[in-house]
Amino acid sequence: MSLTLTIVIAVVVVALVFDYTNGFHDAANAIATSVSTRALTPRIALTMAAVMNFIGAFLGQKVAQTVSETIDPGVGNDALVIVMAGLLGAIAWNLLTWYYGLPSSSSHALIGGLVGSALAAGATAKWDVVLNKVVIPMVLSPVIAFGLGFAAMIAIMWLFRRANPSRANRGFRLAQTLSAAAMALGHGLQDAQKTMGVIFLALLAGGYVGADDGLPIWVILAAASAISLGTYAGGWRIMRTLGRRIIDLDPARGFAAESVAASVLYTTAYAFEAPISTTHTITSSVMGAGATKRFTAVRWVVARRIVMAWVLTFPMAGLAAAASYVVLAAVVPT
Repeated sequence: MSLTLTIVIAVVVVALVFDYTNGFHDAANAIATSVSTRALTPRIALTMAAVMNFIGAFLGQKVAQTVSETIDPGVGNDALVIVMAGLLGAIAWNLLTWYYGLPSSSSHALIGGLVGSALAAGATAKWDVVLNKVVIPMVLSPVIAFGLGFAAMIAIMWLFRRANPSRANRGFRLAQTLSAAAMALGHGLQDAQKTMGVIFLALLAGGYVGADDGLPIWVILAAASAISLGTYAGGWRIMRTLGRRIIDLDPARGFAAESVAASVLYTTAYAFEAPISTTHTITSSVMGAGATKRFTAVRWVVARRIVMAWVLTFPMAGLAAAASYVVLAAVVPT
């Protein structure tokens, strides 16, 4: 077996490890609101989320293409080391934020890691792609999700203003089964594709695919399986933060937040081909829907910690990836 093939296999394995950590790190995105309102039990919610994540991974490839275009590492062993270091930086940040229960963005950790390792190696980062399809959507998607979450909840409150509260809550608990499933499908559509894009980048760097080739089916299956298994493993620390510590949600607000977040995920994936953060989207929509109860109902101290994690994700994952590249470049023959 050639050294290049060995490194390609190692990068694919690490990419799938990242995909797995993405699954358990972001499991809360799809189900925290449904679990916190008791619309679903944790185990049923996790099972449903895992299945929908798997299905969602097969619904498109545009986001994967965008991720694969964020850097140009070149070809050969050094290019593969760049991709490997980017993944290690993203995994390190995912594990750190998971440990502290912070719902940070796996998507931006991955792209920050790739850019950080590319810069450390003197490779090309495609700043137009990073700016237009990563940074701008990263800033706009939480703002839009907050506004739409607030507006959707105002509409629900007006439409059901004369409804019996107990009966309405039962109805929204049932509706949350659909909105949570839609959110999980959107998570698979967005996040599994990001791993596919990195694996394609590694195959391209190793000379095993051409730039105009489609994604091999085994890449799609592997990424879908890894994120589903990670989702089923659960992310209880982050689930508590998202479902309880930001605001005590009722079923109507949970339904509004999940429906809005899922809509934003589908729109950005299909219309803009942008790899946005499912974490940013659902957290912002939860805040927006929750703010309709009263503005002070949102625990802004917790929200501030989450925003700090968001701001730090891109540079910190990049720094971790740059450090990983320095170490790997010293030990891996190029």
